[in-house]
Amino acid sequence: MAYKDYYDVLGVSRGASDADIKSAYRKLAKQFHPDKNQGDEKSADKFKEVGEAYAVLSDPEKRKVYDQYGHTGQVPPGYGGGGGFQGGDFAGFDPGQFSDFFQGLFGRGGGGGGFRNPAGQQVNLEDLLGGLGGTGSGRRFVQNVEGELQVTLEEAFSGSDEVINVDGKRLSLRVPAGTRDGARLRLAGQGPGGGDVLLTIRVLEDARFDLDGDHLTTTVDVPAPVAALGGDVKVQTLSGGSGQLSIPAGSSSGRRMRLRGQGWPRKDGTRGDLYVRLNITVPPHLSDEEKELYRRLRDLQH
Repeated sequence: MAYKDYYDVLGVSRGASDADIKSAYRKLAKQFHPDKNQGDEKSADKFKEVGEAYAVLSDPEKRKVYDQYGHTGQVPPGYGGGGGFQGGDFAGFDPGQFSDFFQGLFGRGGGGGGFRNPAGQQVNLEDLLGGLGGTGSGRRFVQNVEGELQVTLEEAFSGSDEVINVDGKRLSLRVPAGTRDGARLRLAGQGPGGGDVLLTIRVLEDARFDLDGDHLTTTVDVPAPVAALGGDVKVQTLSGGSGQLSIPAGSSSGRRMRLRGQGWPRKDGTRGDLYVRLNITVPPHLSDEEKELYRRLRDLQH
């Protein structure tokens, strides 16, 4: 496999801060997310590559090892190639081999027996390099496996059933409705050697909705005549449904209105609110009758 420079993949410098790395990753993950580029294999490959890079550079220990050995094509003494982590040191190590190992060990199952976002599932590199035990030719994990599970904002809102692969074993789990970014899930005893699988949930950004605390914010287009005279517009909710919003006469762009109880699920069973930002629009193409009406309105302003 060809060598990959994970800093180049994310478009950041080697001295980039954690915040810069996270910002670059979120931007690229949003740009190449499979849900927004369905059927585009190049975007899917780029999304995986971005996930691989973030998996290493976002973790201080993994980044330290990569900075010391990965970008030079070397690995620490005692970790050989070919048949896995055997004895003996060697040169010419390709850090992309870590990516293949990560994906084979810890992928998220998708439809048709394939993987969904496999590079988003991160195995703790310290466990890989220092958590191997056993004697003889066989090796096994004796420590917990840590990873990240990426879900969309809609999946985190409504909850979702996921399938992941850990060391060749398919595991099912439920992401509860209302799960927050950074929440931790534990699959006890399901890791290699009887260890636990510890998952950190990462909620991807959504171009349609912003989450602030328990409240969501979205933008809805309102035709100029409706804004001037008042009327109803349809608002899409994150649950996949829609609601009617009554627009008061004389409304202007930027005005915020509220749909109560349409926000983020709370632990007590209630929900926050959905705030709707109005965006007043004018048709790009007007009929002759519409043009005449707008001319009359314009002339009334003088």
